[in-house]
Amino acid sequence: MGGLIMKKIILTAALFLPVLAVAQPSSQVAWTADQLNFVKAGNAANGEKLAKQCAGCHGDNGISISASYPSLAGQLPTYLYKQLQDYNSGARQDPMMSGFAKNLSQQDAADLAAWFAAQPPAFQSNSPMVYELAEKLVKNGSRDRVLPPCEVCHGGDGKGQVMDIPALSGQNAAYVSYTLKAFKNGERHNDIYSRMRTIAESLSDQEIEELGFYYQNIRN
Repeated sequence: MGGLIMKKIILTAALFLPVLAVAQPSSQVAWTADQLNFVKAGNAANGEKLAKQCAGCHGDNGISISASYPSLAGQLPTYLYKQLQDYNSGARQDPMMSGFAKNLSQQDAADLAAWFAAQPPAFQSNSPMVYELAEKLVKNGSRDRVLPPCEVCHGGDGKGQVMDIPALSGQNAAYVSYTLKAFKNGERHNDIYSRMRTIAESLSDQEIEELGFYYQNIRN
């Protein structure tokens, strides 16, 4: 087991080292200890009040009923905070979200992140779709394309990791696919050191579609 994990880490390093040499961060959020503690101390009670403005798109409890908008319930607070800051700075762009984020203080953003993170995560209904390509990418990556396994960053359970790697389990398949395509075509570019853009550019449309359903069907 230890050898397998080490191989995955080495594969990840092989992918990202060349990128690190030339790319710059695509976000102004610096995850210092103070910044992490600030987000961790977000006031969920105040976040609940602020979240009423979000319900039309993201649902009353952070679970969206539309594939056009992501479910936010159970998402990592650090990831949510970063996205709000990126919308504010212009690193990530969307007419509606950018305008909303610019009216939030950093404390508001931390409070919203805390509330959404505390909500029971989404779980979409199972799909009968077969996703063998996605399973291979999640577990093994692709040696030929020097792609690391998805689980190295997003976890075997799809729950993400602290800071800027989001939880994907239970997310709407169409939204996951849309996001991967946005990274692939460069429409979205607030991934640190171009990590997701580099990966998505190597994925086929079928792999992207399968990955969406794979993560939608992981129970939290």
